Amino acid sequence: MILVLMGVTGSGKTTIGKLLAAETGWRFADADDFHSEANKAKMHASIPLTDEDRGPWLATLHQLLLGWYESGISGILGCSALKEGYRDQLTPQIPSVNIRFILLAVSRPVLEQRLRDRKNHYMSPELLQSQLDTLEVTPDLMRVNAEGPPEKIVQEILDELLTVEGKIEV
Repeated sequence: MILVLMGVTGSGKTTIGKLLAAETGWRFADADDFHSEANKAKMHASIPLTDEDRGPWLATLHQLLLGWYESGISGILGCSALKEGYRDQLTPQIPSVNIRFILLAVSRPVLEQRLRDRKNHYMSPELLQSQLDTLEVTPDLMRVNAEGPPEKIVQEILDELLTVEGKIEV
Protein backbone atom coordinates (compact mmCIF):
# COMPACT_ATOMS: atom_id res chain seq x y z
CA MET A 1 0.00 0.00 0.00
CA ILE A 2 1.10 3.54 -0.76
CA LEU A 3 -0.19 6.54 1.17
CA VAL A 4 0.15 10.14 0.05
CA LEU A 5 -0.29 12.54 2.95
CA MET A 6 -1.36 15.73 1.28
CA GLY A 7 -2.32 19.27 2.13
CA VAL A 8 -1.09 22.82 2.18
CA THR A 9 2.09 24.02 3.81
CA GLY A 10 1.98 23.56 7.58
CA SER A 11 -0.62 20.79 7.54
CA GLY A 12 1.77 18.28 9.11
CA LYS A 13 2.71 16.06 6.17
CA THR A 14 6.28 15.48 7.33
CA THR A 15 5.54 15.14 11.05
CA ILE A 16 2.62 12.75 10.53
CA GLY A 17 4.44 10.88 7.76
CA LYS A 18 7.49 10.17 9.90
CA LEU A 19 5.36 9.02 12.84
CA LEU A 20 3.18 6.87 10.59
CA ALA A 21 6.29 5.31 9.04
CA ALA A 22 7.69 4.56 12.51
CA GLU A 23 4.38 2.96 13.50
CA THR A 24 4.04 0.82 10.36
CA GLY A 25 7.65 0.20 9.39
CA TRP A 26 6.88 1.55 5.91
CA ARG A 27 9.21 3.82 3.98
CA PHE A 28 8.73 7.57 4.17
CA ALA A 29 9.70 10.20 1.63
CA ASP A 30 9.18 13.95 1.86
CA ALA A 31 8.32 15.44 -1.53
CA ASP A 32 10.02 18.68 -0.49
CA ASP A 33 13.35 16.86 -0.69
CA PHE A 34 12.78 16.32 -4.41
CA HIS A 35 12.25 19.98 -5.38
CA SER A 36 14.89 21.60 -7.54
CA GLU A 37 17.00 24.36 -6.06
CA ALA A 38 15.22 26.77 -8.43
CA ASN A 39 11.82 25.74 -7.05
CA LYS A 40 13.03 26.11 -3.47
CA ALA A 41 14.42 29.56 -4.24
CA LYS A 42 11.10 30.66 -5.76
CA MET A 43 9.14 29.45 -2.74
CA HIS A 44 11.59 31.09 -0.33
CA ALA A 45 11.10 34.35 -2.25
CA SER A 46 7.29 34.00 -1.85
CA ILE A 47 6.80 33.24 -5.56
CA PRO A 48 4.17 30.51 -6.14
CA LEU A 49 5.27 27.64 -8.34
CA THR A 50 3.63 27.23 -11.72
CA ASP A 51 2.41 23.97 -13.19
CA GLU A 52 5.52 24.08 -15.41
CA ASP A 53 7.73 24.36 -12.31
CA ARG A 54 5.99 21.36 -10.77
CA GLY A 55 6.11 19.11 -13.87
CA PRO A 56 9.61 17.62 -13.43
CA TRP A 57 9.08 17.35 -9.66
CA LEU A 58 5.83 15.42 -10.11
CA ALA A 59 7.48 13.16 -12.70
CA THR A 60 10.26 12.33 -10.23
CA LEU A 61 7.73 11.61 -7.48
CA HIS A 62 5.76 9.38 -9.84
CA GLN A 63 8.90 7.34 -10.50
CA LEU A 64 9.45 6.99 -6.75
CA LEU A 65 5.88 5.76 -6.17
CA LEU A 66 5.97 3.48 -9.21
CA GLY A 67 9.22 1.98 -7.95
CA TRP A 68 7.63 1.27 -4.58
CA TYR A 69 4.58 -0.29 -6.24
CA GLU A 70 6.58 -2.44 -8.66
CA SER A 71 8.84 -3.63 -5.82
CA GLY A 72 5.92 -4.40 -3.52
CA ILE A 73 7.10 -1.81 -1.00
CA SER A 74 4.62 -0.04 1.24
CA GLY A 75 5.44 3.63 1.54
CA ILE A 76 4.26 7.03 2.66
CA LEU A 77 4.86 10.19 0.67
CA GLY A 78 4.34 13.60 2.22
CA CYS A 79 3.35 15.74 -0.77
CA SER A 80 1.11 18.77 -1.19
CA ALA A 81 -0.65 17.20 -4.23
CA LEU A 82 -2.99 20.20 -4.18
CA LYS A 83 -4.70 19.74 -7.55
CA GLU A 84 -6.52 16.66 -8.80
CA GLY A 85 -4.36 16.91 -11.93
CA TYR A 86 -1.20 16.72 -9.81
CA ARG A 87 -2.54 13.62 -8.09
CA ASP A 88 -3.28 12.12 -11.49
CA GLN A 89 0.35 12.75 -12.51
CA LEU A 90 1.56 10.79 -9.48
CA THR A 91 -0.46 7.66 -10.16
CA PRO A 92 -0.08 6.35 -13.75
CA GLN A 93 0.53 2.58 -13.79
CA ILE A 94 -0.39 2.30 -10.10
CA PRO A 95 -3.81 0.69 -9.57
CA SER A 96 -6.08 2.89 -7.47
CA VAL A 97 -6.56 0.08 -4.94
CA ASN A 98 -2.86 0.36 -4.10
CA ILE A 99 -2.70 4.08 -3.33
CA ARG A 100 -4.62 6.34 -0.96
CA PHE A 101 -4.55 10.12 -0.80
CA ILE A 102 -5.10 11.41 2.72
CA LEU A 103 -5.90 15.10 3.10
CA LEU A 104 -4.58 16.54 6.34
CA ALA A 105 -7.26 19.14 7.02
CA VAL A 106 -6.24 22.08 9.18
CA SER A 107 -7.98 25.43 9.77
CA ARG A 108 -6.33 28.59 8.55
CA PRO A 109 -5.62 30.00 12.07
CA VAL A 110 -3.81 26.79 13.06
CA LEU A 111 -1.86 26.77 9.79
CA GLU A 112 -0.81 30.38 10.32
CA GLN A 113 0.38 29.63 13.85
CA ARG A 114 2.33 26.59 12.70
CA LEU A 115 4.01 28.60 9.98
CA ARG A 116 4.94 31.36 12.45
CA ASP A 117 6.48 28.71 14.74
CA ARG A 118 8.37 26.88 11.99
CA LYS A 119 12.08 27.57 11.68
CA ASN A 120 14.56 26.91 8.86
CA HIS A 121 12.05 26.00 6.16
CA TYR A 122 12.39 27.38 2.65
CA MET A 123 8.62 27.67 2.13
CA SER A 124 7.50 31.23 2.71
CA PRO A 125 4.43 31.54 4.97
CA GLU A 126 3.22 34.17 2.50
CA LEU A 127 2.40 31.35 0.07
CA LEU A 128 -0.30 29.88 2.30
CA GLN A 129 -3.11 31.74 0.54
CA SER A 130 -1.94 30.64 -2.91
CA GLN A 131 -1.88 27.04 -1.69
CA LEU A 132 -5.36 27.33 -0.16
CA ASP A 133 -6.59 28.81 -3.44
CA THR A 134 -5.03 25.93 -5.39
CA LEU A 135 -6.26 23.07 -3.18
CA GLU A 136 -8.86 20.91 -4.92
CA VAL A 137 -10.79 18.71 -2.51
CA THR A 138 -12.37 15.76 -4.29
CA PRO A 139 -14.65 13.01 -2.94
CA ASP A 140 -11.99 10.31 -3.31
CA LEU A 141 -9.75 11.84 -0.64
CA MET A 142 -9.64 10.44 2.86
CA ARG A 143 -9.99 13.55 5.06
CA VAL A 144 -8.39 13.61 8.48
CA ASN A 145 -8.57 16.46 10.97
CA ALA A 146 -4.88 17.20 11.54
CA GLU A 147 -5.16 19.79 14.32
CA GLY A 148 -4.74 17.49 17.31
CA PRO A 149 -1.73 15.71 18.77
CA PRO A 150 0.29 13.97 16.03
CA GLU A 151 0.00 10.56 17.69
CA LYS A 152 -3.80 10.87 17.70
CA ILE A 153 -3.79 11.83 14.01
CA VAL A 154 -1.64 8.80 13.16
CA GLN A 155 -4.02 6.53 15.08
CA GLU A 156 -7.01 8.04 13.27
CA ILE A 157 -5.36 7.35 9.91
CA LEU A 158 -4.58 3.76 10.91
CA ASP A 159 -8.12 3.22 12.19
CA GLU A 160 -9.64 4.64 9.00
CA LEU A 161 -7.37 2.51 6.81
CA LEU A 162 -8.32 -0.56 8.82
CA THR A 163 -11.99 0.25 8.29
CA VAL A 164 -11.55 0.80 4.54
CA GLU A 165 -8.98 -1.90 3.81
CA GLY A 166 -9.94 -4.53 6.37
CA LYS A 167 -6.27 -4.97 7.30
CA ILE A 168 -3.02 -3.08 7.27
CA GLU A 169 0.23 -4.81 6.42
CA VAL A 170 2.89 -3.54 8.81
